[in-house]
Amino acid sequence: MSPRAPARILGFLSVLTVGGAVFAQAPQVQQAPQVQQAPQAPQPPQPPLEASPLQDPQGVAAPEVAPAAPFVESLPKDIAGVPGTWDLSRDGSTRRCVITLSSESGEAGRRLSFPAGCRRALPVLNGVAGWLFTDGTLRFVDRNVRPVLPFTRRPDARSLAATTESGEQYSLVPLQILAMLPAVPVPAVPVPARPESAASRSDAQRPAAPETDLGGEPPPAGIYTLDRYRDPDTCRLELTPAQPPAPVRILEGCRDTGLGVFDPVSWQFARGRLTLTARRGHTVTLIPTGDGRWRRDPEVGTTFILRRVVAP
Repeated sequence: MSPRAPARILGFLSVLTVGGAVFAQAPQVQQAPQVQQAPQAPQPPQPPLEASPLQDPQGVAAPEVAPAAPFVESLPKDIAGVPGTWDLSRDGSTRRCVITLSSESGEAGRRLSFPAGCRRALPVLNGVAGWLFTDGTLRFVDRNVRPVLPFTRRPDARSLAATTESGEQYSLVPLQILAMLPAVPVPAVPVPARPESAASRSDAQRPAAPETDLGGEPPPAGIYTLDRYRDPDTCRLELTPAQPPAPVRILEGCRDTGLGVFDPVSWQFARGRLTLTARRGHTVTLIPTGDGRWRRDPEVGTTFILRRVVAP
């Protein structure tokens, strides 16, 4: 080894020592002090999201639907509900008459009355002398108490139908009868419950099927005229633009006896149907047929069509 080798080695080690010291003393990058946040109150667990009754599963709000007008059964269930005014018409024609059935006894069953012109409009009435209500069936009978027009209930529970021996068909629609008056509330008497299967219920006890929503727009307020088969513009009435149930006003010059006796006082629109409500609470339902026309549903008796003629 050269005599100068130890000195070189010592010099090299001194350089490394000085460099390490410099490297150790190099300034370090300072970090910003962290700001301590105030402790938050614990949040209660959130329930899983569910669709509300007015939303579909995707969360889109569904349009509100006006409740349908309740169905009011107007046909009498016993003889006490029969007296009053009825509309008798011959199906497929303009022949019609408003008949009053009385509770008083006559020469053949109970009395009935009608204008003299009804005998020409409906010749079948020439043989009618009274009416009977037996076994839940209404009959127009002659002087010998033989049936002239034996009526039966239609499935819609809104009108009666009869067919003569010659094949003529007639409809009898209640206008203002005792069966339409509101029932007097009777205190409920508790009855012990007993098990009953759904299969044992009668058809009358089963809930009615929900009415189909026809959709569409409500009829605009204004003046409407009543068309009867081939006899148009028999009566005019005004549907006011107030919030439903809105008032109905029959205009002067009405020559339709049936509508006058029915005496509508309000109207409303629900589930695609126009409903006229009479002063006594019974109703007539109409559905749209286009061109501002609304026809009675079900279509029984003489044609009943409301047609818009004048805006308010």
